[in-house]
Amino acid sequence: METLRRRIKDGTYPVGEPIPSEAMLGREFGASRPTVVRALNEMQLLGELQREHGRGTFVKAAASSGAPQNSRPGLAVLDRQETPASVRVLEVGRCPAPNAVAMLLGLAESAPVHLRRYVGLYDSIASELVSLWAPLDVARTTGLDQEGPLTVPVRQLLARSEDRLTRVDERLQARRPTDDERQALDLAEGEPVLAVLGSVVDSAGRAVLAVEVALPGSLHVLEDSYGL
Repeated sequence: METLRRRIKDGTYPVGEPIPSEAMLGREFGASRPTVVRALNEMQLLGELQREHGRGTFVKAAASSGAPQNSRPGLAVLDRQETPASVRVLEVGRCPAPNAVAMLLGLAESAPVHLRRYVGLYDSIASELVSLWAPLDVARTTGLDQEGPLTVPVRQLLARSEDRLTRVDERLQARRPTDDERQALDLAEGEPVLAVLGSVVDSAGRAVLAVEVALPGSLHVLEDSYGL
């Protein structure tokens, strides 16, 4: 990733232009395809690259410093443009809120919520399993309850509400996958996931959305950098 960052910084790969294909990068660096995909996924989560199915990977922005910035999977989900090629929708509908989700949303245990669950695809590789839980009134008024891929990013749908969004709170856990996660992500036996669970909070202090992103451990590394 650091070599790609240097090339973006020095203008070898200008903003808005494509970088070499995964196959070309793999040959240049002697890396396997999963390793290349993992690096590109990480740079996309950091907002440095934009991956477009059928077109390639484009430079979105250069990092503000030479060091990696915080990974923000929840924010990446909010800003994603869903297409039939980039997501495989698994479930859309009402369900009881899991305990952790009910706590994040300030609801009673097993209260009904609206769930959207999909697999994020990058060049046909299952890269992440995303679950979005919204209170029923939020799902109804914003359009989160529509079937299939959303026509606009989640952040824009939530912006239809009266109160603006102010923050995303996330926590990261490395754990064994559930049976559903193992099947949806086609995980190898014993492969762990990095699970990011968070909430989106509006200016009234209400959590309007709970987000969980399950990332295959073999495809993702989340990095951080901070001053001393």
